[in-house]
Amino acid sequence: MNSRWRTVLLVGAFFLLWLLSETLFVVSEVQQALIVRFGAPIDAVTEPGLQIKLPLADSAIYYDTWLLTVEPPTEQVILGDQKRLEVQTYTRFRIANPLRFYQALRTLEQATPQLAQLVRSSLRRELGQVTLRSLLSDERPRIVEQIRNEVAEKARAFGVEVVEIRFHRADLPLETSQAIYDRMKSERQREAKELRAQGFEWAQQIQSKADRERTVILSEAQREAKIAHGQADAEANRLLADAFGRDPQFYRFYRSLQTYRQSLADSGPTVVLSPDAEFLRDFRSGPGTLPKR
Repeated sequence: MNSRWRTVLLVGAFFLLWLLSETLFVVSEVQQALIVRFGAPIDAVTEPGLQIKLPLADSAIYYDTWLLTVEPPTEQVILGDQKRLEVQTYTRFRIANPLRFYQALRTLEQATPQLAQLVRSSLRRELGQVTLRSLLSDERPRIVEQIRNEVAEKARAFGVEVVEIRFHRADLPLETSQAIYDRMKSERQREAKELRAQGFEWAQQIQSKADRERTVILSEAQREAKIAHGQADAEANRLLADAFGRDPQFYRFYRSLQTYRQSLADSGPTVVLSPDAEFLRDFRSGPGTLPKR
C-alpha cells in the first residue's frame, strides 16, 4: 500500500512539474515572446518576467530586442547625372511588433533578404535623382535620411523598426576611377606646360630687360669715355700747340719720330732710308737750338 502511494505521489509530482513547465515560461530583458496556439499567433509578450500559457495548446517563440544588422552586397547604381557609383550600405533594425513580424516574415532568415531588397529599391530610386556632386556635399545626410524614412515606412508593415541606414562605402567603379585619374593627370600636365611656358616668357622678359639696361649702361659708358677721350685729345693738342709755338723745329722733329715709330710698327723691324733723309740729317745735326728762356 505504501509503495503504491509513493508511486502515485511520484507520478503526480512529475505530472505537476511537466504541467508547470508547459504552463510557465520566462521572458528575459533582452527578449520578447509570441504566443502561438495550434500554429496561429495569439498574443505578444514584451514585458520581461514569468509568463503563463496553456499547456499543450500554446508555444512561445522568442525574438531578441537588441539591434540587428543587415549588410547587403555592394550595389552599383546610376546617379541622376548618369554617373555610376558602387554603394555598400548597412541597416540597423529591431523587431518592434512580434505578432506582425511572425505573420509577415516569421523568421530572421526570411526577414534579412526582404529588408535588403527594400534598401536596394529605395537606394536606386533616391540616388537616381541626385548628382555625384550632391552626394559628396553637405546634402548627403539628407539623402541618406530620405532613404531611411522610405525603408522604415515599408518595413513597419512587417513589424520591423528601421533605426539607421548608413553608407559603408561609396566608390566609383574601377574603370570610371581610372578614367577620372587619366583626365586629372592630363589636366595637371596641361597646367604644368602652361606654367613652364609662362615661366619661359617671364625669363625672356627679364633677359630682354637686362639686355636693354646693359645696352643703356654700355652706351652711357662709351659716351662718357668718348667725352673723356675728346677732352684728353683737346688737352694734348693744346699742349702740342703750345710746344709747337715755342719750338717749331723740335715739334717737327718729334712728329718725325712719331711717324717713323708708326712705320716700324706697321712694316716690321727693318726700314730702308736714304743717306740724305731729313730724319737722319736731324740726328746728325740735331733738331735745332732750343729757344732760350
